[in-house]
Amino acid sequence: MKSVVKQQQHFGSFLPEIPSRSNNEGKKSTQHSRRMQQKEFLPPGPHQSAEVLSKAEISLFRNSLKQNICVELLQQGFHRSFSELFLLLRSDQQRRAEEEFESDELPLEQQWDKMETLRRHLSRAEQAENTCSWTVVCDQRLFLAQFFSSPEDGWLCSHFYHSCADREQGGRSRPATEARACLAEVYLQLGDLQAARQQADQCLQQAEGEGWVDSSGQPLRLRALRALSSVYSRLADAPLEAEDHSEALRLLHRGHSIAAEAEDKKLEFDTLFRLGLTYQSAGDHDTAKQLFNTCMQICGSLHDAEGLGKSYKALSKSIESEGNTQETLECLEKLVDISRDNGLKRNLADAFICLGNTYFTMREYSRASEFFLQGYEVSCELGDVALLQKAQVLVGTSRARSLFGKFSADVESCSPAALKRLISWKDTRGRQEVGSDSTGSDAAAAWF
Repeated sequence: MKSVVKQQQHFGSFLPEIPSRSNNEGKKSTQHSRRMQQKEFLPPGPHQSAEVLSKAEISLFRNSLKQNICVELLQQGFHRSFSELFLLLRSDQQRRAEEEFESDELPLEQQWDKMETLRRHLSRAEQAENTCSWTVVCDQRLFLAQFFSSPEDGWLCSHFYHSCADREQGGRSRPATEARACLAEVYLQLGDLQAARQQADQCLQQAEGEGWVDSSGQPLRLRALRALSSVYSRLADAPLEAEDHSEALRLLHRGHSIAAEAEDKKLEFDTLFRLGLTYQSAGDHDTAKQLFNTCMQICGSLHDAEGLGKSYKALSKSIESEGNTQETLECLEKLVDISRDNGLKRNLADAFICLGNTYFTMREYSRASEFFLQGYEVSCELGDVALLQKAQVLVGTSRARSLFGKFSADVESCSPAALKRLISWKDTRGRQEVGSDSTGSDAAAAWF
């Protein structure tokens, strides 16, 4: 037994000795570890040196985003901002309930970036309002309207544009005038032409003589003129549909004069082109041709190949209606060249079909079938099934008409020689009738 004790003393204890510490030292180490844990979980920033979370910090985790922001607005004295935000959140709830939303989009009160943006800029607007800085108020509201520019936030965008433009104080400031230009464009997209015209007119009155530019540096006066021109152009749709050409022309002339004043060549081309088409449908082809020639000049200055092609095609219709076939063909050949040189394949296919139709009316069916076949080949490259089928029908019709002329005399004749020729043609008809040099065109001919 003594030997065992001696061995234990010799080799030492099984576990290492823990140095004895006083109770105070143990408490100090425990407190230190707790402090370190608190520092780990504290958010970075000015609160990092705090040893315990404050009541306000704890509420950030316990309360909802809506509650935290509303409480913050009230604590900072922004009572009007709180009321407006609260009403907007209620409107969002009602809107979602009425429209029975099925999208994955979260309610407004759960979207942190939107709620924080609303809090920040509403409070800034109220602070500026308290000091009668009305332009700053409108600036903040215009910012909010542009921030909510996505389609799902259209109701918020409209709310802030109106709250900026319709203010009694500051309603004639630069940002409020820009809000009116934006509202005119919004109402144009929605199809409310009367509201769009009203906003554009007011924007034009407020911007007149001020030299104001919008947030992107575009003159507000010109922006209002462009919106107003588009309104008059759209207003002409109804009388055109009712074939009231005089009223349609009155509106379109008004839209064109505004477009010319707006210094927008593309818009001026659009209004002139519509005027030309309206004169064309009214039967005044001389005026239509003058307008289409002016359109060509504008497109030349803009290097707009597609617009130039549209003008040539429209011009060819007016020329054709006057019976000038040769000039019509020249016009359509220019359309082919423009479309081919600029890689406008759809326009090229359309140009070939128009040329084929012109030759078809001249009863030159073989020549017509050549252009219809070229239109068919371009349609195959495009993969446009509807255009391809149209070209196939035209190819078959023109080929049939060309064969009628060739064999009609034999059909009417009762001689054995004529009958023999008809039987011989019947046995050998097919792809060779189209021509051995046609490649992709064989399929169109074989379709018949």
